[in-house]
Amino acid sequence: MVTHIVLFKLKESTAENIEKARNILLSMDGKVELLRHLEVGVDVIRTERSADIALVTKFDSLADLQAYQVHPYHANEVAAYMRSVCSQVVAADYES
Repeated sequence: MVTHIVLFKLKESTAENIEKARNILLSMDGKVELLRHLEVGVDVIRTERSADIALVTKFDSLADLQAYQVHPYHANEVAAYMRSVCSQVVAADYES
């Protein structure tokens, strides 16, 4: 199993923008068949160093994670939107 974690810092972190980004990320459920787990959390501490949104996804293999990166819905809809509204994005991937 491969876990893919992404932390997003929005350019404008209003409640409305955070909720829209959260919903876009959650919209992958059922549209990206390679996803084995999809979780989206909104930061509750809200400090200067906090990310606004955390995405946790899981895949059966590294090959599936790589296929997810170029999946049309993920790449053209979700990732494109997130790039347009984020000032910073960091990720970590690990096998368990």
